[in-house]
Amino acid sequence: MTAAPGLRAAASLLAVAGCVVGACDGPAEQGGSGAEGRAAMRIVVVTHGQAADPYWSVVANGAADAGRDMGVDVQYQAPATFDMVAMSDLLDGAVAAAPAGIVVSIPDAAALRPAIERAVAAGIPVVSINSGADVSRDLGLLAHVGQPEYEAGRAAGARLAETGALAVLCVHHEVGNAALDDRCRGVADALAAAGGGSTVLGVDLADPDDTEQRIRAALADGAYDAVLTLGPAGAAPALAAVEGSDAGFATFDLTDEVAAAVEAGRALFAVDQQPYLQGYLPVVMLVKYAETLTMPGGGGVVATGPGFVTAETAARVRELARRGVR
Repeated sequence: MTAAPGLRAAASLLAVAGCVVGACDGPAEQGGSGAEGRAAMRIVVVTHGQAADPYWSVVANGAADAGRDMGVDVQYQAPATFDMVAMSDLLDGAVAAAPAGIVVSIPDAAALRPAIERAVAAGIPVVSINSGADVSRDLGLLAHVGQPEYEAGRAAGARLAETGALAVLCVHHEVGNAALDDRCRGVADALAAAGGGSTVLGVDLADPDDTEQRIRAALADGAYDAVLTLGPAGAAPALAAVEGSDAGFATFDLTDEVAAAVEAGRALFAVDQQPYLQGYLPVVMLVKYAETLTMPGGGGVVATGPGFVTAETAARVRELARRGVR
């Protein structure tokens, strides 16, 4: 897998900041210093993705591991569905509890802005993850940890073009999620630069059979060279839909099943934004901020992707996916 340049910065962060409980004593703002101070620290992670989701489960694993490694209490929260009102309520509840820090994804900046601004106004350190790189600084957040989505879309589109796929169906499972919109837009721009193009197909992954049929219908006249899904939950219906057609398949994000499809040659590649680091790094960053008032990147983006899992690397990645860290 080819790692994004920003991961070198992330690795440096872990090397410097990733001390285990009791190994470093700093001027913790909550509850004293060192291990004793950290035991009193609570960090709330509020995202739009449920911990049972194959992608967000890895984010949750990263956050939980960071909490254990750093000796702090980490609470992962998400609405039952993609619901910005419910997510705003969770953020307000987190603010009321006055944690040492909040980690938040921002799929819809307009909807979440008031709740996020209330957190910042309350003096709570906030780091965004996954979605929201373009608005994080404007909202007054300390940093963003994630994959620049438009650039990731362009990279995926360019790689598809290299395989000869110039007409691509971009399967969008959360219409209105700005990060996913950016992925499809990046794909379209990269394909246009190569003389091709793409079409966005909106689907509801709550009904995988309908998703499969909608993709299959779009492929019926042979107009598309490839199908690209924006997350692993859409991979199974998409893989079923391309069976028997001439269309290739690729996806954003990983599960063991996706890595197996790449390894077997049923998928061209998977775009990896390393969700484990999106859960792990912001917890480390907020703990060190509480203790030292330092933050890597000067308030910018700590990039965790894009990288690409291909047939050459899929077997090793599958082992890690089974452990819930890829």
